[in-house]
Amino acid sequence: MRHEPKPLARARARQMRTDPTTPEAMLWGALRDRQLAGAKFRRQVPLRGYILDFVCFEARLIIEVDGGQHGDSLHDLNRDALFRGEGFRILRFWNDEVLQHLDDVCRHILSELRNGGE
Repeated sequence: MRHEPKPLARARARQMRTDPTTPEAMLWGALRDRQLAGAKFRRQVPLRGYILDFVCFEARLIIEVDGGQHGDSLHDLNRDALFRGEGFRILRFWNDEVLQHLDDVCRHILSELRNGGE
């Protein structure tokens, strides 16, 4: 069954795709067009009342790029638990990690894609 996001969530996700943060834009440049292991990623996807930064549905992999406001966030813990319960794996990277070590971030994602989280 396909999930239909609420119009407000869809509009917010569209706006976030139009005006990404610098780290999100950098990572999207590496993930788009199946550049990483042929995995199809989508960005700023509204799902279950949340907006996912990046998701590969085939690999059941969610990638979040976070700023300092996400440190020790109960909201993020609840969100992650919801998606883990649905069989997703979640990778979180800090903005600075993406900005300063994009190659390492991509290697980590590639390893997760190849190993299937094992």
